[in-house]
Amino acid sequence: MTKILFVLTSADKRLDGEPTGWFLPECAHPYYVFKNAGYEIDFASPAGGVAPLDPGSVTAFKDDADCIKFLADAEAQEGVKTTKKLSEIKGDGYAAVFYVGGHGPCFDLAVDPVSIALSEKTFASGRPLSAVCHGPVAWHRVKGPDGKSIYNGRKLTCFTNEEEEQMKLTKARS
Repeated sequence: MTKILFVLTSADKRLDGEPTGWFLPECAHPYYVFKNAGYEIDFASPAGGVAPLDPGSVTAFKDDADCIKFLADAEAQEGVKTTKKLSEIKGDGYAAVFYVGGHGPCFDLAVDPVSIALSEKTFASGRPLSAVCHGPVAWHRVKGPDGKSIYNGRKLTCFTNEEEEQMKLTKARS
């Protein structure tokens, strides 16, 4: 079976001290898309072990079918509660690498040298390097084989500063 690596944050607090982590639907929805397409999912985080789930995302998506299913799915829960340590990951074994969003990645994945190296290796190989919402922050310092930012000459989508202001969370993450 072909594998995809889901990279989760290890950060559990925002700058304002409130809890954070990875955002439930930003993991649950792609998880089932990939699983239903026949992929096996591995989970990793900078610290390994339990990856903190943003409690606000559980409340906000308490009626979402995939989120409910994910929280009750023993295999999925085993994955997010026993993540592999990023430094132990050999990226070559994955068809793609996917960065799960949430505010947590702003605090660790954006500056984690192991995550940056994994992203650079994946990008240079031509395999998909993907993310959702705040996930692209993990690539803030990622360079392509030409030494330039992987954002150079590309268009991307992510959570905007305007959206952050609307949620009144700008000061909680920067």
